[in-house]
Amino acid sequence: MSVPVLDLTRQHAQIREAVQRALQDVFETQHFILGKHGKALEEEAAAHLAAARAVGVASGTDALLLGLRALGLKQGEGVLTTSFTFFATAGAIHNAGGRPFFAEIDPETFNLSPAAVERFLEEECRPGPEGLPVHHATGVPIRVLLPVHLYGLPADMDALNAVASSHGLKVFEDACQAYGAVYKGRRVGTLGHLGAFSFFPTKNWGGAGDGGLLTTDDAALSDRLALLRVHGSRERYIHEEIGYNSRLDEVQAAVLRVKLPHVDGWNRRRAEVAELYRRGLEGIPSVHAPKAPDGYTHIYHQFVIRAERRDELKAHLADRQIGSMIYYPVPLHLQPCFRSLGYAEGALPHTERAAAEVLALPIFAELTQAEVQEVCEGIRSFYAGRR
Repeated sequence: MSVPVLDLTRQHAQIREAVQRALQDVFETQHFILGKHGKALEEEAAAHLAAARAVGVASGTDALLLGLRALGLKQGEGVLTTSFTFFATAGAIHNAGGRPFFAEIDPETFNLSPAAVERFLEEECRPGPEGLPVHHATGVPIRVLLPVHLYGLPADMDALNAVASSHGLKVFEDACQAYGAVYKGRRVGTLGHLGAFSFFPTKNWGGAGDGGLLTTDDAALSDRLALLRVHGSRERYIHEEIGYNSRLDEVQAAVLRVKLPHVDGWNRRRAEVAELYRRGLEGIPSVHAPKAPDGYTHIYHQFVIRAERRDELKAHLADRQIGSMIYYPVPLHLQPCFRSLGYAEGALPHTERAAAEVLALPIFAELTQAEVQEVCEGIRSFYAGRR
């Protein structure tokens, strides 16, 4: 039995007719940009997340970029984040004019460690202008803390918010992998000053192409985001600042609106699949399966294990036609494009060890119990030496 990492055709089969009707409506109106579906999607997403405002943009990457601009990041200022995430997190910092700084992860959750963030701010920084911490070695002021809810598991936002507040930092949640995840009764994306989401097709709430969303309770931030996404213009041909062309188009919004009522159910099913995996992998000392701390609702955008001899295991599963992926094999602080930041191998040992051990197993709401069993049997056979 072959087991794919993801099969979106199974999801589409459930909603095909509704998607076709929504797309037909868009094409009948021929209104493709900033129309009724985009406005309705923003309202529906804000209500679902219990956020005051939501602003649609062209991608999750743009959500991060525009969000940093809206938070007032100035040229050359710093943003403190994790090195263990998708490239867009740090790429957006650079493209917004900022400088990424990386703190260590919690090895159990893979998310940014509040203790490591506090150590960085206390030991590697000094108080500076505007009350912002200034990095000793570079002289760069740090303005924003950017935690990532990696793989769909919320970061420890109470602790991170407390550290950020004590040092005068804005908090911007990268929730691009975590739509619908819950932290102590509140949905991620509503726990800081801003939240960013991605609608890339593989996400738990994914579109038919690129798309993104920002959430906030701050009306001024929301208004600035709406300005930035349309070339810095409220009135046609009058530009208050230099912005971007980053609008969520009506095709994406229409598809996403069809999917939104299903998202919580799909996420619950992913959690059930994750529990099947945990039971199926019990007793394998070379494998560590993920779980959520008390009070956290993990949406399992990815089900990521730690595995000894990870690369060999991946090859073994591929021989059995079982898909798997490595998210992410090279931490951001060791990427060639960030060499100028001065990080060397060994700078973030927990991050680097995770990059060498993580393996994402197939997970999606329509994955069957038999397929989960096939994956677990493949892993057991590898560590039992039966090739």
